Formats: sequence, C-alpha cells, structure tokens
Amino acid sequence: MTVTPVADPTVGNLATPVNSSYFTKAFLNALPAYRPSLSPNRRGLEVGMAHGYFLYGPFAYTGPLRATEFASTAGLLAAIGLVSILTICLSIYGTAGSGPSVQPADATIDNPPADLFTKAGWAEFASGFWLGGCGGAAFAWFLCSTAIQSPLANIAGGVWSVG
Repeated sequence: MTVTPVADPTVGNLATPVNSSYFTKAFLNALPAYRPSLSPNRRGLEVGMAHGYFLYGPFAYTGPLRATEFASTAGLLAAIGLVSILTICLSIYGTAGSGPSVQPADATIDNPPADLFTKAGWAEFASGFWLGGCGGAAFAWFLCSTAIQSPLANIAGGVWSVG
C-alpha cells in the first residue's frame, strides 16, 4: 500500500491506506452528511438529533445545578440554548459570502451532495438541525427522567457532586 495523489499531485489530495480503505469509505459515506438521496432538511434533522441528545448529559449531570432538583430542566434548557447558538452559526456560515462551497469528490467521498452546498440547501439544513437538536435534547430529558434510569442518574450525579 502506498500513498498516491487522487488527481493533481500539487493539490495535496492524497489517497492513503487510511482514507481510501473500505472501512473508512463505508463509514463516512453512511453519515447523514454524505448519504445519498437525503434532503438537506433531513440531513440537518439527523445531525441535530445526535447533537441535542448528547449535549443534554453534560449540562444536566456536570452543570452548576447538578445537585438540585432543577438539574434535568437546566440541562434541557442549556442544551436547547447551545443548539440554538449552533444553528445561528450555521445560518451565518451559509449566508456569508457566496455560500458554502461544494466539496470535490476525493479518495474517501465518492459523490458529495450538491443540494446541501447551496444557500437554500444550507438554510434547510440549519432549520432541520435546530428542530432535530431540540427534539434530541427533549428525548434525552425524557429518558433521563424515567423511573428506570433514576438509580443510574444518582450514581452519576454522586461521582461529580461537590463534597
């Protein structure tokens, strides 16, 4: 296995054993950003759900209100607030200048989605990201407030509690 240029050797786009392996290609092409036949809104919805779901925990269990009865609500509101800030950043990125540039095909991504990299597509992605992020945070809040999960939350809360 050697390192070879994908097209023009002066560009620096190289095919290495890591980025051109079957596993790496299959993994990256299965992500919502590169999966074929998804609308930009659906791509944003899937990415937002994952971000909102995973942002809830750090805010709820390690945040400043972790030892109070308001920890779960504070975690939910903080996660929704951060998702809103990230959505504003996505919107600014999509509207600044000439908009997002289309990624050329390379050794890893065979067919990057062209509809995502327009101003309208990026706006749809950002709105889907916000909706998915808020929904993912609300789903994590719901799961963490069930009776089955409360003993685990007490253990995790005790690890990071202030003496």
